[in-house]
Amino acid sequence: MEGGVVFAAFPSLVQQQKIFLGSFGEEKERIFMTKVKMSWHSTYRSSKFRHVYGKAGSREQCYEGIPITHSVHDNHFCAVNPKFLAVVTESAGGGAFLVIPLHKPGRIDPHYPKVCGHQGSVMDIKWSPFMDNIIASSSEDCTVRIWQIPDGGLRRNMTEALMILIGHSRRAGLIEWHPTCSGILLSAGYDCKILIWNLEEGVAVKMIDTHPDVVLCMSFNTDGSLLATSCKDKKLRIIDPRSGKVLQEADCKSTRVNRVVFLGNLKHVLTTGVSRWNTRQIALWDQEDLSAPITEEEIDGLSGVLFPFYDADTHMLYLAGKGDGNIRYYEVSPEKPFLQFLMEFRSPAPQKGLGVMPKRGVDVGECEIFRFYKLVTLKGLVEPISMIVPRRSETYQEDIFPMTAGTESALSAAEWLSGIDRGPLLISLKEAYKRPNPAGLRASKRDRRTVKGIDLLENISPNTDKELLKMVYRQQDEIRKLKDELGGKDERIRQLELELKNLRNT
Repeated sequence: MEGGVVFAAFPSLVQQQKIFLGSFGEEKERIFMTKVKMSWHSTYRSSKFRHVYGKAGSREQCYEGIPITHSVHDNHFCAVNPKFLAVVTESAGGGAFLVIPLHKPGRIDPHYPKVCGHQGSVMDIKWSPFMDNIIASSSEDCTVRIWQIPDGGLRRNMTEALMILIGHSRRAGLIEWHPTCSGILLSAGYDCKILIWNLEEGVAVKMIDTHPDVVLCMSFNTDGSLLATSCKDKKLRIIDPRSGKVLQEADCKSTRVNRVVFLGNLKHVLTTGVSRWNTRQIALWDQEDLSAPITEEEIDGLSGVLFPFYDADTHMLYLAGKGDGNIRYYEVSPEKPFLQFLMEFRSPAPQKGLGVMPKRGVDVGECEIFRFYKLVTLKGLVEPISMIVPRRSETYQEDIFPMTAGTESALSAAEWLSGIDRGPLLISLKEAYKRPNPAGLRASKRDRRTVKGIDLLENISPNTDKELLKMVYRQQDEIRKLKDELGGKDERIRQLELELKNLRNT
Protein backbone atom coordinates (compact mmCIF):
# COMPACT_ATOMS: atom_id res chain seq x y z
CA MET A 1 0.00 0.00 0.00
CA GLU A 2 1.41 3.43 -0.97
CA GLY A 3 -0.33 6.77 -0.28
CA GLY A 4 -3.72 5.14 0.43
CA VAL A 5 -3.66 3.00 -2.75
CA VAL A 6 -2.78 -0.61 -3.49
CA PHE A 7 -2.06 -2.73 -6.56
CA ALA A 8 -5.04 -4.89 -7.48
CA ALA A 9 -3.77 -8.40 -6.94
CA PHE A 10 -7.08 -10.13 -7.72
CA PRO A 11 -9.20 -9.12 -10.74
CA SER A 12 -12.96 -8.73 -10.61
CA LEU A 13 -15.30 -11.06 -12.46
CA VAL A 14 -15.50 -8.65 -15.45
CA GLN A 15 -11.72 -8.39 -15.57
CA GLN A 16 -11.44 -12.18 -15.49
CA GLN A 17 -13.71 -12.39 -18.53
CA LYS A 18 -11.53 -9.86 -20.33
CA ILE A 19 -8.46 -11.98 -19.64
CA PHE A 20 -9.96 -14.93 -21.50
CA LEU A 21 -11.56 -12.88 -24.30
CA GLY A 22 -8.85 -10.34 -24.98
CA SER A 23 -5.12 -10.19 -25.19
CA PHE A 24 -3.61 -11.91 -22.16
CA GLY A 25 -0.52 -9.72 -21.98
CA GLU A 26 -2.45 -6.42 -22.23
CA GLU A 27 -5.03 -7.41 -19.62
CA LYS A 28 -2.34 -8.79 -17.32
CA GLU A 29 -0.60 -5.44 -17.39
CA ARG A 30 -3.89 -3.64 -16.61
CA ILE A 31 -4.66 -5.97 -13.69
CA PHE A 32 -1.32 -5.83 -11.92
CA MET A 33 -0.29 -2.24 -12.67
CA THR A 34 -3.56 -0.36 -12.15
CA LYS A 35 -3.85 1.41 -8.83
CA VAL A 36 -7.17 1.06 -7.00
CA LYS A 37 -8.37 3.47 -4.33
CA MET A 38 -9.40 1.89 -1.03
CA SER A 39 -12.27 3.13 1.12
CA TRP A 40 -12.39 2.23 4.80
CA HIS A 41 -15.95 1.75 5.95
CA SER A 42 -17.72 -0.35 8.58
CA THR A 43 -15.85 -3.49 7.48
CA TYR A 44 -12.80 -2.19 9.33
CA ARG A 45 -12.49 0.49 11.93
CA SER A 46 -9.20 1.64 13.36
CA SER A 47 -9.28 1.98 17.15
CA LYS A 48 -6.76 1.69 19.93
CA PHE A 49 -9.37 -0.05 22.09
CA ARG A 50 -10.26 -2.86 19.66
CA HIS A 51 -8.36 -5.44 21.69
CA VAL A 52 -9.29 -4.40 25.23
CA TYR A 53 -9.81 -7.48 27.38
CA GLY A 54 -11.18 -8.15 30.85
CA LYS A 55 -9.04 -9.77 33.53
CA ALA A 56 -10.55 -11.10 36.75
CA GLY A 57 -8.49 -10.67 39.91
CA SER A 58 -6.75 -13.63 41.51
CA ARG A 59 -8.03 -15.09 44.76
CA GLU A 60 -5.41 -13.10 46.68
CA GLN A 61 -6.91 -9.89 45.27
CA CYS A 62 -10.54 -10.74 46.16
CA TYR A 63 -12.51 -9.94 49.31
CA GLU A 64 -14.19 -13.01 50.80
CA GLY A 65 -16.66 -13.75 53.57
CA ILE A 66 -18.81 -10.65 53.00
CA PRO A 67 -22.54 -11.05 53.85
CA ILE A 68 -23.77 -9.17 50.78
CA THR A 69 -27.30 -7.81 51.05
CA HIS A 70 -30.21 -9.83 49.64
CA SER A 71 -32.21 -6.71 48.77
CA VAL A 72 -34.07 -6.91 45.46
CA HIS A 73 -33.74 -3.16 44.88
CA ASP A 74 -32.10 -2.50 41.49
CA ASN A 75 -28.90 -0.84 42.63
CA HIS A 76 -25.18 -1.53 42.80
CA PHE A 77 -24.80 -1.93 46.62
CA CYS A 78 -21.08 -1.30 46.16
CA ALA A 79 -18.89 1.81 45.99
CA VAL A 80 -15.13 2.09 45.67
CA ASN A 81 -12.39 4.72 45.56
CA PRO A 82 -8.56 4.56 45.73
CA LYS A 83 -8.74 4.17 49.55
CA PHE A 84 -11.78 2.10 50.46
CA LEU A 85 -14.27 -0.50 49.28
CA ALA A 86 -17.83 -0.16 50.65
CA VAL A 87 -20.42 -2.96 50.39
CA VAL A 88 -24.02 -3.00 51.65
CA THR A 89 -24.48 -6.04 53.89
CA GLU A 90 -27.32 -8.15 55.23
CA SER A 91 -28.00 -7.22 58.84
CA ALA A 92 -30.76 -7.41 61.42
CA GLY A 93 -32.22 -4.43 63.26
CA GLY A 94 -31.40 -1.74 60.70
CA GLY A 95 -29.17 -1.16 57.73
CA ALA A 96 -25.39 -1.47 57.59
CA PHE A 97 -22.50 -1.51 55.19
CA LEU A 98 -18.87 -2.54 55.37
CA VAL A 99 -15.95 -0.22 54.65
CA ILE A 100 -12.74 -2.12 53.91
CA PRO A 101 -9.33 -0.57 53.19
CA LEU A 102 -8.62 -1.33 49.56
CA HIS A 103 -5.13 -2.66 50.26
CA LYS A 104 -6.45 -5.34 52.65
CA PRO A 105 -8.04 -8.07 50.48
CA GLY A 106 -8.66 -11.60 51.74
CA ARG A 107 -11.21 -13.15 54.06
CA ILE A 108 -13.13 -10.64 56.14
CA ASP A 109 -13.75 -11.41 59.81
CA PRO A 110 -17.47 -12.10 60.57
CA HIS A 111 -17.28 -9.49 63.36
CA TYR A 112 -15.63 -6.85 61.20
CA PRO A 113 -16.91 -3.38 62.26
CA LYS A 114 -19.69 -1.84 60.18
CA VAL A 115 -21.32 1.51 59.54
CA CYS A 116 -24.69 0.84 61.13
CA GLY A 117 -26.47 4.07 62.01
CA HIS A 118 -29.53 3.67 59.74
CA GLN A 119 -32.80 2.38 61.20
CA GLY A 120 -33.79 0.72 57.91
CA SER A 121 -32.05 -1.16 55.13
CA VAL A 122 -29.41 0.77 53.20
CA MET A 123 -30.51 1.27 49.58
CA ASP A 124 -27.63 3.20 48.02
CA ILE A 125 -24.07 4.26 48.88
CA LYS A 126 -21.68 6.58 47.01
CA TRP A 127 -18.24 7.99 47.82
CA SER A 128 -17.61 11.69 47.40
CA PRO A 129 -15.65 12.34 44.18
CA PHE A 130 -13.58 14.95 46.04
CA MET A 131 -12.88 13.49 49.51
CA ASP A 132 -11.96 9.81 49.73
CA ASN A 133 -13.01 9.56 53.38
CA ILE A 134 -16.54 10.89 52.87
CA ILE A 135 -19.39 8.55 51.88
CA ALA A 136 -23.14 9.16 51.56
CA SER A 137 -25.84 6.56 52.17
CA SER A 138 -29.61 6.46 51.69
CA SER A 139 -32.01 4.15 53.48
CA GLU A 140 -35.53 2.88 53.93
CA ASP A 141 -35.68 5.01 57.09
CA CYS A 142 -36.22 8.02 54.72
CA THR A 143 -32.89 9.65 55.62
CA VAL A 144 -29.65 10.38 53.82
CA ARG A 145 -26.51 10.31 55.97
CA ILE A 146 -22.97 11.55 55.42
CA TRP A 147 -20.17 9.58 57.06
CA GLN A 148 -16.48 10.29 57.59
CA ILE A 149 -14.32 7.16 57.59
CA PRO A 150 -10.95 7.24 59.45
CA ASP A 151 -7.85 6.81 57.30
CA GLY A 152 -7.00 3.36 58.60
CA GLY A 153 -10.57 2.09 58.34
CA LEU A 154 -13.03 1.26 61.12
CA ARG A 155 -11.91 -0.24 64.43
CA ARG A 156 -15.40 -0.38 65.92
CA ASN A 157 -18.98 -0.03 64.67
CA MET A 158 -19.78 3.50 63.50
CA THR A 159 -23.22 4.76 64.50
CA GLU A 160 -22.72 8.54 64.57
CA ALA A 161 -23.04 10.20 61.17
CA LEU A 162 -21.30 13.41 60.24
CA MET A 163 -24.62 14.74 58.94
CA ILE A 164 -28.22 13.48 58.85
CA LEU A 165 -30.40 14.84 56.03
CA ILE A 166 -34.14 14.54 56.68
CA GLY A 167 -36.61 15.55 53.96
CA HIS A 168 -38.15 12.53 52.25
CA SER A 169 -41.52 11.22 53.40
CA ARG A 170 -40.85 7.73 52.02
CA ARG A 171 -37.71 5.64 51.63
CA ALA A 172 -34.74 7.30 49.93
CA GLY A 173 -33.65 5.04 47.08
CA LEU A 174 -31.00 6.97 45.14
CA ILE A 175 -28.21 9.45 45.79
CA GLU A 176 -25.96 11.28 43.33
CA TRP A 177 -22.99 13.61 43.96
CA HIS A 178 -22.56 16.71 41.83
CA PRO A 179 -19.60 16.12 39.45
CA THR A 180 -17.85 19.50 39.98
CA CYS A 181 -19.18 20.87 43.28
CA SER A 182 -18.30 19.09 46.53
CA GLY A 183 -21.12 20.75 48.49
CA ILE A 184 -24.08 19.54 46.39
CA LEU A 185 -25.78 16.14 46.74
CA LEU A 186 -29.02 14.88 45.17
CA SER A 187 -31.36 12.26 46.61
CA ALA A 188 -34.45 10.65 45.09
CA GLY A 189 -37.12 8.93 47.17
CA TYR A 190 -40.19 6.78 46.75
CA ASP A 191 -42.22 9.95 47.43
CA CYS A 192 -41.46 10.80 43.74
CA LYS A 193 -39.34 13.79 44.73
CA ILE A 194 -35.71 14.75 44.12
CA LEU A 195 -34.07 16.86 46.82
CA ILE A 196 -30.97 18.99 46.25
CA TRP A 197 -28.90 19.28 49.42
CA ASN A 198 -26.43 22.03 50.25
CA LEU A 199 -23.94 20.10 52.39
CA GLU A 200 -22.10 23.26 53.38
CA GLU A 201 -25.22 24.26 55.35
CA GLY A 202 -26.89 20.86 55.79
CA VAL A 203 -30.25 21.87 54.29
CA ALA A 204 -32.35 21.04 51.24
CA VAL A 205 -32.28 24.02 48.87
CA LYS A 206 -34.50 22.68 46.09
CA MET A 207 -37.22 20.08 45.60
CA ILE A 208 -37.91 18.73 42.08
CA ASP A 209 -41.43 17.28 41.97
CA THR A 210 -42.01 16.93 38.23
CA HIS A 211 -42.13 13.11 38.33
CA PRO A 212 -45.56 11.46 38.82
CA ASP A 213 -43.95 8.14 39.79
CA VAL A 214 -40.76 6.74 41.34
CA VAL A 215 -37.46 7.97 39.89
CA LEU A 216 -35.41 4.97 38.72
CA CYS A 217 -32.13 6.64 37.80
CA MET A 218 -30.35 10.03 37.81
CA SER A 219 -27.32 11.19 35.85
CA PHE A 220 -25.50 14.54 35.69
CA ASN A 221 -23.78 15.83 32.58
CA THR A 222 -20.07 16.72 32.73
CA ASP A 223 -20.38 20.15 34.37
CA GLY A 224 -23.51 19.39 36.40
CA SER A 225 -25.73 21.89 34.58
CA LEU A 226 -28.21 19.23 33.38
CA LEU A 227 -29.82 16.23 35.04
CA ALA A 228 -31.21 13.24 33.13
CA THR A 229 -33.78 11.03 34.86
CA SER A 230 -35.69 7.86 34.07
CA CYS A 231 -39.01 7.28 35.77
CA LYS A 232 -41.44 4.46 36.34
CA ASP A 233 -43.92 6.30 34.07
CA LYS A 234 -41.70 5.22 31.09
CA LYS A 235 -40.51 8.78 30.38
CA LEU A 236 -37.00 10.11 29.93
CA ARG A 237 -36.46 13.70 31.07
CA ILE A 238 -33.69 16.30 30.81
CA ILE A 239 -34.05 18.73 33.71
CA ASP A 240 -32.43 21.98 34.76
CA PRO A 241 -31.61 20.96 38.35
CA ARG A 242 -31.48 24.51 39.75
CA SER A 243 -34.91 25.57 38.49
CA GLY A 244 -36.51 22.10 38.34
CA LYS A 245 -37.77 22.88 34.82
CA VAL A 246 -38.13 19.96 32.37
CA LEU A 247 -36.19 20.97 29.25
CA GLN A 248 -36.77 17.82 27.18
CA GLU A 249 -39.08 14.85 27.63
CA ALA A 250 -39.38 11.57 25.75
CA ASP A 251 -42.47 9.41 26.07
CA CYS A 252 -41.16 5.88 25.58
CA LYS A 253 -44.52 4.16 25.12
CA SER A 254 -43.14 1.12 23.33
CA THR A 255 -40.22 0.63 25.75
CA ARG A 256 -39.61 0.72 29.46
CA VAL A 257 -36.56 2.87 30.27
CA ASN A 258 -34.67 1.69 33.35
CA ARG A 259 -31.27 3.41 33.38
CA VAL A 260 -29.88 6.59 31.83
CA VAL A 261 -26.38 8.05 31.53
CA PHE A 262 -24.94 11.19 29.92
CA LEU A 263 -22.17 10.40 27.41
CA GLY A 264 -19.65 13.04 28.45
CA ASN A 265 -19.34 16.01 26.09
CA LEU A 266 -20.90 14.23 23.09
CA LYS A 267 -24.30 15.86 23.84
CA HIS A 268 -25.86 12.41 23.80
CA VAL A 269 -27.77 10.40 26.38
CA LEU A 270 -27.89 6.61 26.51
CA THR A 271 -30.72 4.60 28.04
CA THR A 272 -31.17 0.93 28.80
CA GLY A 273 -34.54 -0.72 29.09
CA VAL A 274 -36.96 -3.33 27.82
CA SER A 275 -38.63 -3.32 24.39
CA ARG A 276 -42.23 -4.22 23.62
CA TRP A 277 -41.06 -7.78 22.90
CA ASN A 278 -39.53 -8.06 26.40
CA THR A 279 -35.96 -7.96 25.12
CA ARG A 280 -33.30 -5.82 26.70
CA GLN A 281 -32.23 -2.91 24.53
CA ILE A 282 -30.18 0.27 24.52
CA ALA A 283 -31.08 3.57 22.86
CA LEU A 284 -29.02 6.65 22.01
CA TRP A 285 -30.66 10.09 22.22
CA ASP A 286 -29.76 13.64 21.32
CA GLN A 287 -29.97 15.55 24.60
CA GLU A 288 -31.41 18.59 22.77
CA ASP A 289 -34.10 16.62 20.93
CA LEU A 290 -35.77 13.63 22.60
CA SER A 291 -38.51 13.28 19.99
CA ALA A 292 -36.98 10.02 18.73
CA PRO A 293 -33.85 8.01 19.52
CA ILE A 294 -30.84 8.34 17.21
CA THR A 295 -30.36 4.60 17.22
CA GLU A 296 -31.64 1.54 19.08
CA GLU A 297 -30.07 -1.86 19.53
CA GLU A 298 -31.50 -5.02 21.05
CA ILE A 299 -29.12 -6.88 23.36
CA ASP A 300 -30.72 -10.15 24.49
CA GLY A 301 -33.83 -11.69 26.01
CA LEU A 302 -32.72 -11.82 29.66
CA SER A 303 -34.73 -10.13 32.39
CA GLY A 304 -32.14 -8.47 34.66
CA VAL A 305 -31.71 -4.69 34.66
CA LEU A 306 -28.95 -3.56 32.30
CA PHE A 307 -26.54 -1.12 34.00
CA PRO A 308 -24.60 1.29 31.73
CA PHE A 309 -21.15 2.62 32.69
CA TYR A 310 -19.51 5.31 30.57
CA ASP A 311 -15.84 6.28 30.55
CA ALA A 312 -15.61 9.84 29.19
CA ASP A 313 -11.81 9.63 28.88
CA THR A 314 -11.80 6.71 26.43
CA HIS A 315 -15.39 7.10 25.09
CA MET A 316 -16.11 3.50 26.02
CA LEU A 317 -19.47 2.19 27.18
CA TYR A 318 -19.78 -0.89 29.40
CA LEU A 319 -23.05 -2.82 29.80
CA ALA A 320 -23.52 -5.23 32.70
CA GLY A 321 -26.80 -6.93 33.54
CA LYS A 322 -27.97 -7.77 37.03
CA GLY A 323 -27.71 -11.53 37.41
CA ASP A 324 -25.50 -11.82 34.33
CA GLY A 325 -21.92 -13.05 34.34
CA ASN A 326 -20.77 -11.01 31.34
CA ILE A 327 -19.82 -7.40 30.63
CA ARG A 328 -20.17 -6.06 27.08
CA TYR A 329 -18.23 -3.02 25.98
CA TYR A 330 -18.55 -0.62 23.08
CA GLU A 331 -16.76 2.40 21.68
CA VAL A 332 -18.95 5.48 21.31
CA SER A 333 -18.48 7.99 18.48
CA PRO A 334 -20.41 11.16 17.55
CA GLU A 335 -20.98 9.85 14.02
CA LYS A 336 -22.35 6.64 12.54
CA PRO A 337 -22.35 3.84 13.58
CA PHE A 338 -22.36 5.68 16.99
CA LEU A 339 -21.96 2.42 18.97
CA GLN A 340 -19.22 0.02 17.88
CA PHE A 341 -19.24 -3.32 19.70
CA LEU A 342 -15.73 -4.29 20.82
CA MET A 343 -15.80 -7.44 22.92
CA GLU A 344 -17.39 -9.21 25.86
CA PHE A 345 -15.95 -10.30 29.19
CA ARG A 346 -17.53 -13.56 30.37
CA SER A 347 -17.66 -15.14 33.79
CA PRO A 348 -19.76 -18.04 35.14
CA ALA A 349 -20.60 -16.24 38.41
CA PRO A 350 -23.66 -13.92 38.31
CA GLN A 351 -23.21 -10.36 39.56
CA LYS A 352 -25.43 -8.72 42.16
CA GLY A 353 -23.94 -5.30 41.51
CA LEU A 354 -20.79 -3.54 40.39
CA GLY A 355 -18.64 -0.82 41.87
CA VAL A 356 -16.42 1.30 39.63
CA MET A 357 -12.98 2.62 40.54
CA PRO A 358 -12.41 6.29 39.64
CA LYS A 359 -9.85 6.74 36.86
CA ARG A 360 -7.25 8.12 39.30
CA GLY A 361 -7.23 4.73 41.05
CA VAL A 362 -6.46 2.45 38.08
CA ASP A 363 -3.06 0.86 37.43
CA VAL A 364 -1.58 3.08 34.74
CA GLY A 365 1.59 1.00 34.43
CA GLU A 366 -0.45 -2.07 33.40
CA CYS A 367 -2.51 -0.02 30.88
CA GLU A 368 -5.65 -0.62 32.97
CA ILE A 369 -8.32 1.79 31.71
CA PHE A 370 -11.28 0.67 33.84
CA ARG A 371 -11.87 -1.47 36.91
CA PHE A 372 -15.03 -3.06 38.27
CA TYR A 373 -15.64 -4.61 41.68
CA LYS A 374 -18.15 -7.40 41.19
CA LEU A 375 -20.48 -8.62 43.95
CA VAL A 376 -21.06 -12.38 43.91
CA THR A 377 -23.77 -13.04 46.51
CA LEU A 378 -23.65 -16.86 46.47
CA LYS A 379 -19.96 -16.87 47.38
CA GLY A 380 -19.94 -13.77 49.61
CA LEU A 381 -17.23 -12.49 47.30
CA VAL A 382 -16.11 -9.15 45.84
CA GLU A 383 -13.97 -9.72 42.76
CA PRO A 384 -12.00 -7.01 40.91
CA ILE A 385 -12.22 -7.07 37.11
CA SER A 386 -9.67 -4.99 35.17
CA MET A 387 -10.18 -3.80 31.59
CA ILE A 388 -6.73 -3.67 30.00
CA VAL A 389 -5.31 -2.38 26.73
CA PRO A 390 -2.70 -4.96 25.65
CA ARG A 391 0.50 -2.96 25.20
CA ARG A 392 4.12 -3.75 25.98
CA SER A 393 5.56 -0.25 25.92
CA GLU A 394 7.49 0.73 29.03
CA THR A 395 6.57 4.40 28.82
CA TYR A 396 3.49 6.34 29.92
CA GLN A 397 0.63 5.84 27.43
CA GLU A 398 -0.69 9.36 27.10
CA ASP A 399 -3.07 8.52 24.25
CA ILE A 400 -5.15 6.15 26.41
CA PHE A 401 -4.77 8.17 29.63
CA PRO A 402 -5.75 11.77 28.83
CA MET A 403 -6.30 14.41 31.51
CA THR A 404 -9.02 13.23 33.87
CA ALA A 405 -11.14 14.65 36.69
CA GLY A 406 -9.21 15.21 39.93
CA THR A 407 -10.25 15.59 43.56
CA GLU A 408 -10.42 19.38 43.65
CA SER A 409 -13.85 20.98 43.59
CA ALA A 410 -14.36 23.46 40.75
CA LEU A 411 -16.85 25.67 42.60
CA SER A 412 -18.67 26.08 45.90
CA ALA A 413 -22.31 25.25 46.56
CA ALA A 414 -23.23 28.95 46.67
CA GLU A 415 -21.58 29.55 43.28
CA TRP A 416 -23.41 26.64 41.65
CA LEU A 417 -26.76 27.66 43.14
CA SER A 418 -26.23 31.20 41.81
CA GLY A 419 -26.06 29.82 38.25
CA ILE A 420 -22.32 29.35 37.66
CA ASP A 421 -21.21 26.24 35.75
CA ARG A 422 -17.65 24.97 35.51
CA GLY A 423 -16.22 21.77 34.16
CA PRO A 424 -14.18 19.42 36.37
CA LEU A 425 -10.60 20.36 37.22
CA LEU A 426 -8.39 17.94 35.35
CA ILE A 427 -5.20 16.19 36.43
CA SER A 428 -2.64 14.03 34.66
CA LEU A 429 -2.14 10.40 35.67
CA LYS A 430 1.53 10.50 34.66
CA GLU A 431 2.62 11.03 38.27
CA ALA A 432 0.90 7.77 39.24
CA TYR A 433 2.72 5.87 36.48
CA LYS A 434 5.03 3.10 37.64
CA ARG A 435 7.20 1.37 35.09
CA PRO A 436 5.96 -2.23 34.79
CA ASN A 437 8.40 -5.04 35.59
CA PRO A 438 7.18 -8.25 33.91
CA ALA A 439 10.05 -10.33 35.33
CA GLY A 440 8.99 -9.43 38.84
CA LEU A 441 12.55 -9.87 40.12
CA ARG A 442 13.15 -6.37 41.42
CA ALA A 443 11.40 -5.13 44.51
CA SER A 444 9.66 -1.79 44.69
CA LYS A 445 11.52 1.19 46.13
CA ARG A 446 9.82 0.96 49.50
CA ASP A 447 10.79 -2.72 49.80
CA ARG A 448 14.47 -2.24 48.97
CA ARG A 449 17.21 -2.64 51.57
CA THR A 450 20.45 -0.76 50.92
CA VAL A 451 23.72 -0.75 52.81
CA LYS A 452 26.11 2.08 51.89
CA GLY A 453 24.47 2.46 48.52
CA ILE A 454 24.50 -1.27 47.68
CA ASP A 455 21.12 -2.81 46.97
CA LEU A 456 21.06 -6.17 48.71
CA LEU A 457 18.00 -7.32 46.77
CA GLU A 458 19.81 -6.73 43.48
CA ASN A 459 22.31 -9.48 44.35
CA ILE A 460 20.13 -12.28 43.07
CA SER A 461 21.80 -15.41 41.73
CA PRO A 462 22.18 -15.05 37.93
CA ASN A 463 20.46 -17.56 35.68
CA THR A 464 22.33 -16.87 32.43
CA ASP A 465 25.81 -15.83 31.33
CA LYS A 466 24.46 -12.45 30.29
CA GLU A 467 23.02 -11.83 33.78
CA LEU A 468 26.31 -12.97 35.33
CA LEU A 469 28.25 -10.54 33.15
CA LYS A 470 25.91 -7.69 34.09
CA MET A 471 26.36 -8.52 37.77
CA VAL A 472 30.15 -8.51 37.41
CA TYR A 473 30.10 -5.12 35.70
CA ARG A 474 27.76 -3.72 38.36
CA GLN A 475 29.99 -5.00 41.17
CA GLN A 476 33.05 -3.54 39.48
CA ASP A 477 31.31 -0.16 39.29
CA GLU A 478 30.41 -0.39 42.97
CA ILE A 479 34.02 -1.28 43.89
CA ARG A 480 35.32 1.64 41.82
CA LYS A 481 32.91 4.04 43.52
CA LEU A 482 33.88 2.76 46.97
CA LYS A 483 37.58 3.12 46.14
CA ASP A 484 37.06 6.69 44.98
CA GLU A 485 35.03 7.44 48.11
CA LEU A 486 37.72 5.87 50.31
CA GLY A 487 40.48 7.84 48.52
CA GLY A 488 38.59 11.06 49.06
CA LYS A 489 38.22 10.32 52.77
CA ASP A 490 41.96 9.53 53.08
CA GLU A 491 42.78 12.86 51.49
CA ARG A 492 40.40 14.62 53.85
CA ILE A 493 42.03 12.90 56.85
CA ARG A 494 45.48 14.08 55.73
CA GLN A 495 44.21 17.64 55.40
CA LEU A 496 42.69 17.59 58.89
CA GLU A 497 45.88 16.15 60.38
CA LEU A 498 47.91 18.90 58.71
CA GLU A 499 45.54 21.58 60.03
CA LEU A 500 45.77 20.11 63.52
CA LYS A 501 49.58 20.07 63.35
CA ASN A 502 49.62 23.73 62.28
CA LEU A 503 47.35 24.65 65.18
CA ARG A 504 49.64 22.95 67.68
CA ASN A 505 52.70 24.71 66.30
CA THR A 506 51.09 28.12 66.70
